Amino acid sequence: MEQVKGRTGTVQQSGQKGMALGTLTKIAMLAAVAGVLMLFEAPLWFAPSFYKLDLSELAVMIGALSMGPMAGAIIELIKILLNFVLNGTITGGVGELGNLLVGCAFVVPAAWVYKKYHNTKGMILGMLIGTVCLVALGSIVNYYLLLPVYATVFGQPLEAFVQMGNVLNPAIVDLKTFILFAVAPFNLLKGIIISALTFMIYRKLGRQLEQ
Repeated sequence: MEQVKGRTGTVQQSGQKGMALGTLTKIAMLAAVAGVLMLFEAPLWFAPSFYKLDLSELAVMIGALSMGPMAGAIIELIKILLNFVLNGTITGGVGELGNLLVGCAFVVPAAWVYKKYHNTKGMILGMLIGTVCLVALGSIVNYYLLLPVYATVFGQPLEAFVQMGNVLNPAIVDLKTFILFAVAPFNLLKGIIISALTFMIYRKLGRQLEQ
């Protein structure tokens, strides 16, 4: 009996190591995909040109749903670090920190809800809540952190960003309306697009990724 127990324990340990290795492999793979997707950006018609949409959160969201909120946060961090290495920084890391906070605000709540309600409705609800968090925290971070930092880096007053927004939308007359009519819609559209693509892809690949 002792030999049987010993062999069983060895098998369990080997299985756990295999699962851990598989998780690390998936995290690394999805982080690499996210890093590559981050290089392809597209401007939007209602926001100044320095706000560009990329699909990197798609890989992060897939990882978060399949492996949990912590894995999603790790993938988000690695993605930001990869972009830091490839493109450098002009904000001393402050912009990257803001992007990390906003990205985690999107994927972590979505993954937490999906983990608690592990079905299609739970996935949809999770990504809906994640999108709301993305819009809310994205607005706060831009208002109090990112835009002031960018103004300092580029040596321009915050009013310069407001003027850029006003050219696209006359309703933008100050920083608050800039957030309301440029930043918030940008993050809302991003959340909707990423959520829709994730839902379509995850329906086909989700079970394989979760194993």
